[in-house]
Parts: sequence; structure tokens; C-alpha cells
Amino acid sequence: MVQTWSSWKRFPDAHSGEHVEAPIGPGVYEVRHTMTGRVVAFGHSANVANALGDLKLNGNASAFSRLFRKQPLVSRVADLEYRTCAATSRSEAKTAAQRLMGLRQTAWRRRMDMGGVTRHPN
Repeated sequence: MVQTWSSWKRFPDAHSGEHVEAPIGPGVYEVRHTMTGRVVAFGHSANVANALGDLKLNGNASAFSRLFRKQPLVSRVADLEYRTCAATSRSEAKTAAQRLMGLRQTAWRRRMDMGGVTRHPN
């Protein structure tokens, strides 16, 4: 069974020796911009700590290597925070992530429908 979300934590800066505090097992993760709340990364993994550590969050590579790599998601890691939700298995984490994504899409559609009604009265 999926547990509850952890509290939001500042994303660590690897250059200063900080570490991600996340399950070393299956679960769901979410990374967002601290000021705007924009979701930068969301997913499930068999090892949440490794998945968060593998995210390409800021560009610290040479100009040559940047030409052939995926662009970073944000410019400053200090502007990010993350939360995690542990699961008992990888399949449970995948199911939970799909359910959460469905809930987000439903909420977004409702918000857009309500906004459309208030902007365009008949």
C-alpha cells in the first residue's frame, strides 16, 4: 500500500555535499519550483533516491557536451523542492503515479472549465 507524501524538502546541491532524503526503494516523486509551484519532474521508480539523483536539473557540463545532452529542467537547483511517497512494490508505485496523474488532469480540466465559464458568459 502506498504511504502518504513526505513533507516538501529543498532539493540538495550536490556540489556542497548534500544528499537527497528519499526511499531507497519503490515509490513516487515530485519536484517543483519553490516560488511558482510549477511541477518540474514527476514519476515513479524502483529506487526513488536514484531517480531523483539522476534528474538533469542544472547544466554543469561543458558547452560541447551540452550539444548532445538533454537540456536541464531548471537553471538553479536551489529553486527546487521535492517530496516522495514510498510504495511496497514497483507496480504499486506505477499504479499510484498513474492515479495521481489522472487526478491532476481531472482537476486541471475542472479549473479550465470553470475559467471558461466565467470568461465567456452566455
